[in-house]
Amino acid sequence: MKRLLIVGVVLLLVLSLSLETPVFAENEEQPKVEMRAAWIATVVNIDMPAGMSEAEFTEWAMDAVGRLAEMHFNTVIFQVKPTSDALYPSELAPWSRYITGKEQGTDPGYDPLQIMLDITHGHGMELHAWINPYRLTMPGQDLDDLASDHIAKKHPDWVVKYGQQYYFNPGIPEVQQYLIETVKELVTNYDIDAVHMDDYFYPYKIAGEEFPDEKTFHKYGQGFSNIEDWRRNNVNELVYEINQAIKEMKSWVQFGISPFGVWRNIADDPTGSDTEAGQTNYDHLYADTRQWIRDGSIDYITPQIYWSRQFMVANYSILLDWWSREVTTYSEVHPVNLYIGMADYKVNDNFDEAWDNPYELPEQILDNRFNDVARGQMHFSMKDVFRNALGYADILQDEIYHTKALTPATPWNGNRVPKKPISVMLEETDDVVKVVINNKKRKDVRKYIVYRFEGNKRGDYENPEHIIGVVYDNDGQAVFIDKDRDPHKRYTYGVTSVSPTGIESKGAKERKTKNK
Repeated sequence: MKRLLIVGVVLLLVLSLSLETPVFAENEEQPKVEMRAAWIATVVNIDMPAGMSEAEFTEWAMDAVGRLAEMHFNTVIFQVKPTSDALYPSELAPWSRYITGKEQGTDPGYDPLQIMLDITHGHGMELHAWINPYRLTMPGQDLDDLASDHIAKKHPDWVVKYGQQYYFNPGIPEVQQYLIETVKELVTNYDIDAVHMDDYFYPYKIAGEEFPDEKTFHKYGQGFSNIEDWRRNNVNELVYEINQAIKEMKSWVQFGISPFGVWRNIADDPTGSDTEAGQTNYDHLYADTRQWIRDGSIDYITPQIYWSRQFMVANYSILLDWWSREVTTYSEVHPVNLYIGMADYKVNDNFDEAWDNPYELPEQILDNRFNDVARGQMHFSMKDVFRNALGYADILQDEIYHTKALTPATPWNGNRVPKKPISVMLEETDDVVKVVINNKKRKDVRKYIVYRFEGNKRGDYENPEHIIGVVYDNDGQAVFIDKDRDPHKRYTYGVTSVSPTGIESKGAKERKTKNK
């Protein structure tokens, strides 16, 4: 009996360890294409310190983006308009207080967005400029805290207070036009890859307090029988018009939104998710995500599924499947790429014991891959990735993201397939191989992908293990420096072209190193 008890305990222990620390196969197939993004939140300095000089900011950005690149992330989502302000010189919005740590409107003396953009592109990574259109202040701030030339002070009739914060009134047409103009300024002046909005539309509901826009509804709500439908239409119009404005200026620049993780609960709509969320996009934030998918107003959607696979009120697995059906069913104008917002900040969260398992989030990513509809994920936020609670980020780097991956394409914004580069030359030294790309006669290329194969023959271009770098085109030229090659081996390098919408050339220009 005692022996049986010992055997039982051992079996339970083995079972427990297998559940807590699964081992992923080393040869598990890695995706060649997968969104791997990290949000860099600047509001209240969540991820970015305030008060840095230009040299200090540059050093900080180089370190942050460099660490993400080492972990094989391929996209940075940089918050450039946290509270209707700007982390770049703007004619339409004041400097953000979160760059200087001083009063709003204080010029830091440099351009944080341009520096971040140069560094991010220098690592072959995309930069998505993250904006918060309606929010004017954070809790505890007053209108007096806004810069003297802020548009809200020029037009106080555009402003409403709800709870402890101030917002632009989404129902005023002039507000909508102003917000569109701020996006046009951003896209015109910067070579960003996408404009990104998160989940703050109409503000989250405060118990017992109604958003104060009844008078605005009476003035502008003709044709709507209830204020809720009118509010949703206000947001729908803004989303649609922003996308139209972007595409008219630069058709390849994406527009993506990361909404709250629940559209509607099944109790409120039979087509909603089997969840019991206390607030939802449709009913409380007036964000009709289904409509954006249906009318092609967005290129990607990233629902923030910030719950575990054990949390029954809003279960990760249920919502992953629901959002997958959503983009499959309702993408009528063009496909919409589905990415998943990951709750890195919840790892080691005592509220839900599932997050005590360092494999909860890595296994969610595997679920995304097996799902076959989701095209990748975005991590909130950068500081939590670097914090590496329970060692989960080590698991990401060693077992989940252990090869590079390319960002998904958007062929509906332009489906032309680029030709391979005209010329690729290798400059060899004992320490490095410099891959020099000359493609000056071609105007349809945004990036180049550099592959490396051992020996004299080409390998499998579909295997991401052979991707060693991505470089952005610079007026028909680009250079990639391979610092990791073995000087005693011979290699074959292949370079493909990538269109502005992410389409890769069918052929590659190849060059071989000299015999050693």
